[in-house]
Amino acid sequence: MSNNEKQHLNLPFTGICTFGKYPVCPDLDQLDADVAVIGVPNDMGTQWKSGARMGPRGIREGSTLYSFGLDGAYDIENDITYLGPKWKVVDCGDVDMVHGDMLQSHDNTEEAIRKIVSKGAMPVVLGGDHSITIPVGKGLGELGPFHVIQIDAHLDWADHRSGMRVGHGSCIRRLSEMNHVQKIFQLGIRGISSSKKEDVDAAREYGSVILSPRQMRKMGFEQVLELIPAGEKYYITMDIDGLDPSIAPATGTPSPGGLLYDEVNELLHGIAKRGEVIGFDMVEVATPYDHTGITGQVAARLSLDLLSYVLKEKEKNQAAISDHQEQNFIKKH
Repeated sequence: MSNNEKQHLNLPFTGICTFGKYPVCPDLDQLDADVAVIGVPNDMGTQWKSGARMGPRGIREGSTLYSFGLDGAYDIENDITYLGPKWKVVDCGDVDMVHGDMLQSHDNTEEAIRKIVSKGAMPVVLGGDHSITIPVGKGLGELGPFHVIQIDAHLDWADHRSGMRVGHGSCIRRLSEMNHVQKIFQLGIRGISSSKKEDVDAAREYGSVILSPRQMRKMGFEQVLELIPAGEKYYITMDIDGLDPSIAPATGTPSPGGLLYDEVNELLHGIAKRGEVIGFDMVEVATPYDHTGITGQVAARLSLDLLSYVLKEKEKNQAAISDHQEQNFIKKH
Protein backbone atom coordinates (compact mmCIF):
# COMPACT_ATOMS: atom_id res chain seq x y z
CA MET A 1 0.00 0.00 0.00
CA SER A 2 1.40 3.41 -1.02
CA ASN A 3 1.58 6.36 1.36
CA ASN A 4 -1.29 8.00 -0.54
CA GLU A 5 -3.49 4.99 0.11
CA LYS A 6 -2.86 4.75 3.85
CA GLN A 7 -5.90 5.24 6.05
CA HIS A 8 -5.92 7.35 9.17
CA LEU A 9 -7.24 4.88 11.74
CA ASN A 10 -7.53 7.31 14.68
CA LEU A 11 -7.04 4.46 17.13
CA PRO A 12 -8.36 4.93 20.69
CA PHE A 13 -4.87 5.30 22.19
CA THR A 14 -3.70 7.95 19.69
CA GLY A 15 -4.36 11.65 19.36
CA ILE A 16 -6.13 14.01 21.72
CA CYS A 17 -8.44 12.34 24.25
CA THR A 18 -11.72 14.14 23.57
CA PHE A 19 -15.17 12.64 24.12
CA GLY A 20 -15.68 10.08 21.36
CA LYS A 21 -12.57 11.54 19.63
CA TYR A 22 -14.84 14.33 18.38
CA PRO A 23 -13.32 17.70 17.41
CA VAL A 24 -12.72 20.40 19.98
CA CYS A 25 -14.54 23.72 20.32
CA PRO A 26 -12.98 25.44 23.37
CA ASP A 27 -14.71 28.79 22.77
CA LEU A 28 -18.49 28.64 23.32
CA ASP A 29 -18.88 31.96 21.49
CA GLN A 30 -17.72 30.12 18.36
CA LEU A 31 -19.97 27.08 18.91
CA ASP A 32 -21.65 25.80 15.74
CA ALA A 33 -22.79 22.23 16.32
CA ASP A 34 -25.76 19.95 16.91
CA VAL A 35 -24.34 18.57 20.16
CA ALA A 36 -21.98 20.20 22.65
CA VAL A 37 -20.23 17.93 25.14
CA ILE A 38 -18.97 19.80 28.19
CA GLY A 39 -17.32 18.66 31.41
CA VAL A 40 -18.10 20.03 34.86
CA PRO A 41 -15.23 18.84 37.09
CA ASN A 42 -16.87 19.87 40.36
CA ASP A 43 -17.10 17.51 43.34
CA MET A 44 -17.33 20.10 46.13
CA GLY A 45 -20.88 18.87 46.84
CA THR A 46 -19.91 15.34 47.91
CA GLN A 47 -20.73 14.04 51.39
CA TRP A 48 -18.53 10.95 51.33
CA LYS A 49 -15.70 10.09 48.91
CA SER A 50 -14.60 12.86 46.55
CA GLY A 51 -12.98 12.21 43.18
CA ALA A 52 -15.81 12.93 40.72
CA ARG A 53 -13.98 16.11 39.68
CA MET A 54 -11.86 13.75 37.59
CA GLY A 55 -14.98 12.18 36.07
CA PRO A 56 -14.99 14.17 32.81
CA ARG A 57 -11.46 13.00 32.04
CA GLY A 58 -12.27 9.42 32.97
CA ILE A 59 -15.40 9.35 30.80
CA ARG A 60 -13.51 10.87 27.89
CA GLU A 61 -10.81 8.23 28.28
CA GLY A 62 -13.43 5.48 28.34
CA SER A 63 -15.18 6.89 25.28
CA THR A 64 -12.13 6.45 23.06
CA LEU A 65 -12.75 2.69 22.99
CA TYR A 66 -15.98 3.34 21.05
CA SER A 67 -14.60 5.88 18.60
CA PHE A 68 -12.99 4.16 15.64
CA GLY A 69 -13.40 6.97 13.13
CA LEU A 70 -16.27 9.46 12.79
CA ASP A 71 -18.31 7.74 10.07
CA GLY A 72 -20.84 6.31 12.49
CA ALA A 73 -21.27 3.37 14.83
CA TYR A 74 -22.92 0.19 13.56
CA ASP A 75 -25.23 -1.63 15.98
CA ILE A 76 -25.16 -5.34 15.14
CA GLU A 77 -28.26 -6.12 17.26
CA ASN A 78 -30.54 -3.55 15.61
CA ASP A 79 -28.82 -3.42 12.20
CA ILE A 80 -28.64 0.39 12.44
CA THR A 81 -25.76 2.80 12.02
CA TYR A 82 -25.79 5.57 14.62
CA LEU A 83 -23.85 8.83 15.00
CA GLY A 84 -23.26 9.29 11.29
CA PRO A 85 -21.46 12.26 9.69
CA LYS A 86 -24.78 14.11 9.30
CA TRP A 87 -24.43 15.26 12.91
CA LYS A 88 -21.85 17.70 14.19
CA VAL A 89 -20.74 16.78 17.70
CA VAL A 90 -17.99 18.76 19.44
CA ASP A 91 -16.19 18.58 22.78
CA CYS A 92 -16.18 22.01 24.43
CA GLY A 93 -13.75 21.12 27.20
CA ASP A 94 -14.64 21.92 30.79
CA VAL A 95 -16.46 24.64 32.68
CA ASP A 96 -13.99 26.76 34.64
CA MET A 97 -13.94 25.82 38.33
CA VAL A 98 -12.97 28.07 41.25
CA HIS A 99 -11.57 25.77 43.95
CA GLY A 100 -13.42 26.15 47.22
CA ASP A 101 -16.11 28.39 45.73
CA MET A 102 -19.14 26.19 45.07
CA LEU A 103 -21.52 29.01 44.19
CA GLN A 104 -19.19 30.63 41.65
CA SER A 105 -18.50 27.25 40.07
CA HIS A 106 -22.26 26.62 39.81
CA ASP A 107 -22.71 30.08 38.26
CA ASN A 108 -20.03 29.29 35.70
CA THR A 109 -21.81 26.03 34.87
CA GLU A 110 -25.19 27.70 34.44
CA GLU A 111 -23.67 30.36 32.18
CA ALA A 112 -22.02 27.72 29.98
CA ILE A 113 -25.26 25.72 29.59
CA ARG A 114 -27.23 28.88 28.75
CA LYS A 115 -24.70 29.72 26.04
CA ILE A 116 -24.86 26.22 24.56
CA VAL A 117 -28.67 26.39 24.46
CA SER A 118 -28.56 29.86 22.88
CA LYS A 119 -26.39 28.43 20.09
CA GLY A 120 -29.00 25.77 19.31
CA ALA A 121 -26.87 22.81 20.44
CA MET A 122 -27.94 20.00 22.74
CA PRO A 123 -25.82 19.87 25.91
CA VAL A 124 -24.23 16.59 26.97
CA VAL A 125 -22.77 17.19 30.42
CA LEU A 126 -20.03 15.11 32.05
CA GLY A 127 -19.76 15.45 35.86
CA GLY A 128 -18.68 16.03 38.48
CA ASP A 129 -20.86 15.16 41.42
CA HIS A 130 -24.64 15.37 41.21
CA SER A 131 -24.77 18.93 42.54
CA ILE A 132 -23.87 20.11 39.03
CA THR A 133 -27.37 19.15 37.88
CA ILE A 134 -28.71 22.20 39.76
CA PRO A 135 -26.99 24.83 37.58
CA VAL A 136 -27.50 22.69 34.49
CA GLY A 137 -31.25 22.61 35.22
CA LYS A 138 -31.25 26.39 35.59
CA GLY A 139 -29.32 26.83 32.37
CA LEU A 140 -31.92 24.79 30.47
CA GLY A 141 -34.75 27.11 31.53
CA GLU A 142 -35.21 28.54 28.02
CA LEU A 143 -36.10 25.04 26.76
CA GLY A 144 -38.80 24.42 29.37
CA PRO A 145 -41.17 23.23 30.42
CA PHE A 146 -39.70 19.74 30.59
CA HIS A 147 -39.83 16.59 32.70
CA VAL A 148 -36.83 15.23 34.60
CA ILE A 149 -35.89 11.55 34.41
CA GLN A 150 -33.33 10.54 37.02
CA ILE A 151 -31.44 7.23 37.05
CA ASP A 152 -29.84 6.95 40.48
CA ALA A 153 -29.48 4.91 43.65
CA HIS A 154 -30.34 7.93 45.80
CA LEU A 155 -33.35 10.22 45.92
CA ASP A 156 -31.29 13.44 46.27
CA TRP A 157 -34.29 15.26 47.78
CA ALA A 158 -32.64 16.63 50.94
CA ASP A 159 -33.51 20.23 51.62
CA HIS A 160 -30.04 20.67 53.06
CA ARG A 161 -27.21 18.82 54.74
CA SER A 162 -25.81 20.88 57.64
CA GLY A 163 -26.91 24.03 55.85
CA MET A 164 -25.60 23.03 52.39
CA ARG A 165 -28.55 23.40 50.01
CA VAL A 166 -26.74 22.94 46.69
CA GLY A 167 -24.83 19.71 47.35
CA HIS A 168 -25.22 16.41 45.56
CA GLY A 169 -27.91 15.19 47.98
CA SER A 170 -30.20 18.14 47.22
CA CYS A 171 -30.06 18.39 43.44
CA ILE A 172 -33.43 16.88 42.54
CA ARG A 173 -35.26 18.86 45.21
CA ARG A 174 -33.70 22.04 43.82
CA LEU A 175 -34.88 21.04 40.33
CA SER A 176 -38.41 20.54 41.67
CA GLU A 177 -38.41 24.19 42.78
CA MET A 178 -37.76 25.47 39.24
CA ASN A 179 -40.86 26.72 37.42
CA HIS A 180 -39.84 25.12 34.12
CA VAL A 181 -39.54 21.62 35.63
CA GLN A 182 -42.71 19.51 35.51
CA LYS A 183 -42.91 15.85 36.52
CA ILE A 184 -39.95 14.00 37.99
CA PHE A 185 -39.27 10.27 37.54
CA GLN A 186 -36.72 8.75 39.92
CA LEU A 187 -35.63 5.31 38.75
CA GLY A 188 -33.28 2.86 40.47
CA ILE A 189 -33.74 4.33 43.96
CA ARG A 190 -32.77 1.90 46.71
CA GLY A 191 -30.80 1.19 49.85
CA ILE A 192 -31.14 1.53 53.61
CA SER A 193 -30.45 5.12 54.75
CA SER A 194 -30.51 6.35 51.17
CA SER A 195 -32.86 9.16 52.25
CA LYS A 196 -34.65 10.41 55.31
CA LYS A 197 -38.34 9.52 55.47
CA GLU A 198 -39.31 13.21 55.43
CA ASP A 199 -37.37 13.65 52.18
CA VAL A 200 -39.22 10.75 50.59
CA ASP A 201 -42.53 12.14 51.85
CA ALA A 202 -41.68 15.55 50.36
CA ALA A 203 -40.83 13.97 47.00
CA ARG A 204 -44.07 12.01 46.92
CA GLU A 205 -46.02 15.13 47.89
CA TYR A 206 -44.48 16.89 44.90
CA GLY A 207 -45.74 14.03 42.74
CA SER A 208 -42.43 12.35 42.03
CA VAL A 209 -42.56 8.79 40.69
CA ILE A 210 -40.08 6.70 42.70
CA LEU A 211 -39.17 3.16 41.64
CA SER A 212 -36.49 0.74 42.84
CA PRO A 213 -34.79 -1.73 40.48
CA ARG A 214 -36.84 -4.58 41.97
CA GLN A 215 -40.09 -2.67 41.44
CA MET A 216 -39.09 -1.83 37.87
CA ARG A 217 -38.31 -5.45 37.08
CA LYS A 218 -41.60 -6.60 38.58
CA MET A 219 -43.52 -4.04 36.50
CA GLY A 220 -41.54 -4.59 33.33
CA PHE A 221 -39.61 -1.80 31.63
CA GLU A 222 -42.28 -1.18 28.99
CA GLN A 223 -44.76 -0.36 31.75
CA VAL A 224 -42.20 1.90 33.42
CA LEU A 225 -41.82 3.84 30.18
CA GLU A 226 -45.59 4.20 29.88
CA LEU A 227 -45.59 6.28 33.08
CA ILE A 228 -43.64 9.01 31.28
CA PRO A 229 -45.85 11.50 29.37
CA ALA A 230 -45.46 10.86 25.63
CA GLY A 231 -44.52 13.48 23.08
CA GLU A 232 -43.06 15.93 25.59
CA LYS A 233 -39.60 17.23 26.57
CA TYR A 234 -37.25 15.38 28.92
CA TYR A 235 -34.02 16.12 30.71
CA ILE A 236 -32.19 12.94 31.75
CA THR A 237 -29.76 12.94 34.66
CA MET A 238 -27.78 9.75 35.15
CA ASP A 239 -25.86 9.07 38.35
CA ILE A 240 -23.49 6.19 37.65
CA ASP A 241 -24.41 4.68 41.04
CA GLY A 242 -27.84 3.95 39.58
CA LEU A 243 -26.06 0.95 38.08
CA ASP A 244 -24.93 -1.95 40.22
CA PRO A 245 -21.41 -1.45 41.59
CA SER A 246 -20.39 -4.80 40.12
CA ILE A 247 -20.64 -3.01 36.75
CA ALA A 248 -19.62 0.52 37.75
CA PRO A 249 -17.69 0.41 41.04
CA ALA A 250 -15.84 3.74 40.85
CA THR A 251 -18.28 6.13 42.47
CA GLY A 252 -18.33 7.95 45.79
CA THR A 253 -21.47 6.32 47.21
CA PRO A 254 -21.91 2.84 45.65
CA SER A 255 -25.09 0.93 46.50
CA PRO A 256 -25.62 -2.82 45.85
CA GLY A 257 -28.72 -3.99 44.03
CA GLY A 258 -28.53 -1.57 41.12
CA LEU A 259 -29.65 -1.62 37.51
CA LEU A 260 -27.78 -3.55 34.83
CA TYR A 261 -26.29 -2.04 31.68
CA ASP A 262 -28.88 -3.65 29.40
CA GLU A 263 -31.71 -2.37 31.59
CA VAL A 264 -30.49 1.22 31.50
CA ASN A 265 -29.83 0.92 27.77
CA GLU A 266 -33.42 -0.27 27.25
CA LEU A 267 -34.74 2.63 29.30
CA LEU A 268 -32.73 5.20 27.36
CA HIS A 269 -33.81 3.72 24.02
CA GLY A 270 -37.46 3.85 25.08
CA ILE A 271 -37.22 7.40 26.43
CA ALA A 272 -35.65 8.65 23.20
CA LYS A 273 -38.56 7.17 21.23
CA ARG A 274 -41.18 8.51 23.62
CA GLY A 275 -40.45 12.23 23.34
CA GLU A 276 -37.78 14.90 22.90
CA VAL A 277 -34.62 14.63 24.97
CA ILE A 278 -33.29 18.19 25.29
CA GLY A 279 -30.07 17.23 27.07
CA PHE A 280 -28.56 14.91 29.64
CA ASP A 281 -25.82 14.56 32.18
CA MET A 282 -23.67 11.68 33.42
CA VAL A 283 -22.40 12.27 36.95
CA GLU A 284 -20.59 10.77 39.97
CA VAL A 285 -17.90 8.85 38.09
CA ALA A 286 -15.02 8.98 40.59
CA THR A 287 -12.07 8.20 38.36
CA PRO A 288 -9.42 7.87 41.11
CA TYR A 289 -11.12 4.59 42.16
CA ASP A 290 -11.52 3.34 38.57
CA HIS A 291 -8.44 1.12 38.55
CA THR A 292 -9.53 -0.94 35.54
CA GLY A 293 -11.23 1.94 33.72
CA ILE A 294 -14.51 0.00 33.50
CA THR A 295 -16.67 2.65 35.20
CA GLY A 296 -15.52 5.34 32.78
CA GLN A 297 -16.18 2.98 29.89
CA VAL A 298 -19.70 2.13 31.07
CA ALA A 299 -20.48 5.82 31.62
CA ALA A 300 -19.12 6.69 28.18
CA ARG A 301 -20.98 3.85 26.52
CA LEU A 302 -24.32 4.82 28.05
CA SER A 303 -23.74 8.46 27.08
CA LEU A 304 -22.96 7.45 23.50
CA ASP A 305 -25.92 5.05 23.48
CA LEU A 306 -28.33 7.79 24.51
CA LEU A 307 -26.83 10.27 22.07
CA SER A 308 -27.18 7.64 19.32
CA TYR A 309 -30.86 7.05 20.09
CA VAL A 310 -31.70 10.75 20.39
CA LEU A 311 -30.06 11.70 17.10
CA LYS A 312 -31.60 8.72 15.28
CA GLU A 313 -35.08 9.86 16.36
CA LYS A 314 -34.25 13.37 15.08
CA GLU A 315 -33.25 11.82 11.76
CA LYS A 316 -36.56 9.99 11.54
CA ASN A 317 -38.54 13.13 12.40
CA GLN A 318 -36.67 15.19 9.83
CA ALA A 319 -37.23 12.51 7.18
CA ALA A 320 -40.95 12.40 7.98
CA ILE A 321 -41.21 16.20 7.66
CA SER A 322 -39.32 16.09 4.36
CA ASP A 323 -41.62 13.35 2.99
CA HIS A 324 -44.70 15.32 4.07
CA GLN A 325 -43.44 18.47 2.36
CA GLU A 326 -42.63 16.51 -0.80
CA GLN A 327 -46.12 14.96 -0.89
CA ASN A 328 -47.73 18.37 -0.46
CA PHE A 329 -45.60 19.75 -3.30
CA ILE A 330 -46.65 16.88 -5.59
CA LYS A 331 -50.32 17.41 -4.75
CA LYS A 332 -50.09 21.11 -5.56
CA HIS A 333 -48.34 20.51 -8.87
